[in-house]
Amino acid sequence: MDDADVVGRISELADEEHRLERSHTGTGLSEEELSRLRAVEVALDQCWDLLRQRRARRASGQDPDDAQVRPEAIVENYLQ
Repeated sequence: MDDADVVGRISELADEEHRLERSHTGTGLSEEELSRLRAVEVALDQCWDLLRQRRARRASGQDPDDAQVRPEAIVENYLQ
């Protein structure tokens, strides 16, 4: 997966996230929709992390293809 693929996936996930949020404005989401929204949010965080890893590896002269998707437990516990 190259940077363009990661950016494309981020765009797809962001679109899905926005659709879920907009489709139930004022009425709330079902348990299934909340679960899917959470999964989308985690996948987005993982994709952004992967893109940052790839860019950092490239900037430091390393192979960006060695970057790997990190587990949810790692990306969801970053301090912002």
